Amino acid sequence: MLPETDIDIITYAYYDSPVGVLKIGGTEQYITEISFAAKETEPAQNTFEPSPILHKCTEQLIEYFLGKRQIFDIPYHQSGTEFQEKVWAKLSAINYGVTYSYTDLAKKLGDPKVIRAAAAANGKNKLMILVPCHRVIGADRSLVGYAGGMPVKKWLLQHEFRIKHGVQTLF
Repeated sequence: MLPETDIDIITYAYYDSPVGVLKIGGTEQYITEISFAAKETEPAQNTFEPSPILHKCTEQLIEYFLGKRQIFDIPYHQSGTEFQEKVWAKLSAINYGVTYSYTDLAKKLGDPKVIRAAAAANGKNKLMILVPCHRVIGADRSLVGYAGGMPVKKWLLQHEFRIKHGVQTLF
């Protein structure tokens, strides 16, 4: 992760992925956002030549969706509280094709009582897929909480399990 400066200008690119149009934001140095584009208010195509970092991110997302990439090597940054940043760091450490429960995540943070706080921080993640918040599921192995919706979460997890383990269905 890299620090923000006051002169960083964020520009955007759009990628029509298998799970919907993704809005990718970033500076010349790092990615700041990967989210779903608002269908009503945002263009479905790029209106400028993407910066090299946006272009690299889009290429790596394409490779991810093709099953050819399991690890991203793009610099990124998102600002949050100290606790949120700890949660996001733990999310980034969850390997491709692996899931954690919110209980597992809280234990990794060093306090099993912070389950709800960890879930709230997970929900504030602005870098979907790159910081893989979709890999966190319920303690009973059920799909819970995902800003992109349960069908997208299910698709991402099944995609990763199929590529990593040869498993056709997870849920």
